[in-house]
Amino acid sequence: MPTFKQQLCTWLESLHFQCIEENNEAFFCRMQVFNEQNHLMEITIVKTGKWQESGTLEILQAEISAVQIRRKSGVRSIILWDDLWFGKNEIVKSRISAALGISQKIPGRLTLVRRIDKATASLFIEKNHLNGDVNSKYRYGLFLPARYFRVLDADFQANLSADELLVAVATFSRPRIFQREKLPFRSYELVRFASMLNSNVVGGLDKLLHAFIRERKPDDIMTYADLEWSDGSNYEKLGFQKISQIPAIPFYLNPETIERNSLSDQMKKENVHSGKAITVYNAGSIKYVKTISG
Repeated sequence: MPTFKQQLCTWLESLHFQCIEENNEAFFCRMQVFNEQNHLMEITIVKTGKWQESGTLEILQAEISAVQIRRKSGVRSIILWDDLWFGKNEIVKSRISAALGISQKIPGRLTLVRRIDKATASLFIEKNHLNGDVNSKYRYGLFLPARYFRVLDADFQANLSADELLVAVATFSRPRIFQREKLPFRSYELVRFASMLNSNVVGGLDKLLHAFIRERKPDDIMTYADLEWSDGSNYEKLGFQKISQIPAIPFYLNPETIERNSLSDQMKKENVHSGKAITVYNAGSIKYVKTISG
């Protein structure tokens, strides 16, 4: 079977991008992605097999810091563990396509927003979000009516026989209510946001946030930007402010099923130390808050 790096480069070349290996270290391989005119992106590959042998959190943190420095200099950069490529290939490809600007663009102004049920939201998020679904209280969807299917490219994969397409979903938590200046203050979390695979709903998250704010009237909304994929600048454009940075979080990877789980200390001891699972990490996240009241 071709290696992760070979599969990634073959796929990018099929989309008419050039993939050049910049360096190949023990744990990381940095790939540069170009089209005919410009350097578009770099992808830092984390090699799970090598990582299992002697990788450490300190080594990963050094690479995360280096990626953040390159982002500040204007380089679009992502960190990608090979287990995610093999385990959630279609979602990873969709996110890389979005970063390269080649996703199907859907104008958010053409969509309709409304509340959706738990089953609909969960099915959509499991199919379209890299981290899958988690508990939430409020769920909103963006729907593209059939009369606007004309904006979709001829080769876009979707059920065009339907009356509408669910093209994006946002979910929100229950409120945390506490006192501020002797008044109740309600803070919600934007838990998940996902667009349909291989699409970019332009202005979609903004439209979903406005619908939630109109209905629930929160005092603020908090969320997290995943540092593997983003520097958080898209949230800042929507009025969120950076509050803090969350360090890398460990997950325990089953090498047979290629599934990641957060395990208890006892399960970690039983599985990781016996060689049945590999300790891997995300790159941490940035906490953002959008203040609505006051």
